[in-house]
Amino acid sequence: MGAKQTTGRDRKPVSARAGSAELDVEGQAEFEMANLRPERTGLPYVVFISQRAGARDDVRVKIAPSTRVRLSEMVTVALPPSVGVVRGRLAPCDLDLLRRWIDLNQQVLIDYWNGTIGYTEDAMNALRPVEDMAC
Repeated sequence: MGAKQTTGRDRKPVSARAGSAELDVEGQAEFEMANLRPERTGLPYVVFISQRAGARDDVRVKIAPSTRVRLSEMVTVALPPSVGVVRGRLAPCDLDLLRRWIDLNQQVLIDYWNGTIGYTEDAMNALRPVEDMAC
């Protein structure tokens, strides 16, 4: 019988097989994403960040209009070598704002993705908001 584990944060069941998490279609562990409210980022939408957690791709962030959204409805944005939408649609103005926020926080996002920053709280404390939301 396969035992189920839960994460401490959201109590979502996680498969205990070889310590792996249940992965979405892009290989990113859903339960390991931290959502950042607009007040923290200065952006008009919620930004989700995560550590690599077995993902096959390079650094990604996801965005959504609110925290109550299905994973399939999120917009996925790649960081290096250049910021660009890899899944979903994003208005040019919103992409410009996101690029500015990523430029301010790129090293923190990369270090968190790679596990150099091990705790979500430390990553969140290091992130800086965009000051001017004008496009």
